[in-house]
Amino acid sequence: MPPAVRSLQPPAGNGDAEVVTPILEGRSFRAEHISSFGNSSAPDFWYDQDRPEWVALLQGTASIEFADGTVHLKAGDCLVIPAHVRHRVSATSADATWFALHFEP
Repeated sequence: MPPAVRSLQPPAGNGDAEVVTPILEGRSFRAEHISSFGNSSAPDFWYDQDRPEWVALLQGTASIEFADGTVHLKAGDCLVIPAHVRHRVSATSADATWFALHFEP
């Protein structure tokens, strides 16, 4: 039997909330497809994750805020956020679509 095909097309959504779709997970990693629909982190919320995260913006634009500045991303950009580096998503376009990989170094 051939492997199952999974769609990475943005899910239907009304824009009220970001949609995170798990793609694949193992002992040392988790891959996710994220559709932001123009949403951002709550004003006082900061991520502080136990594992590094590699993110690639597949479509749209987004801004990620760190303690020492903001990184602005466009489709095709990617970056690694080290473990325990506090960050928040400060802005996304309505079509912002990401691929995120949380991994053990």
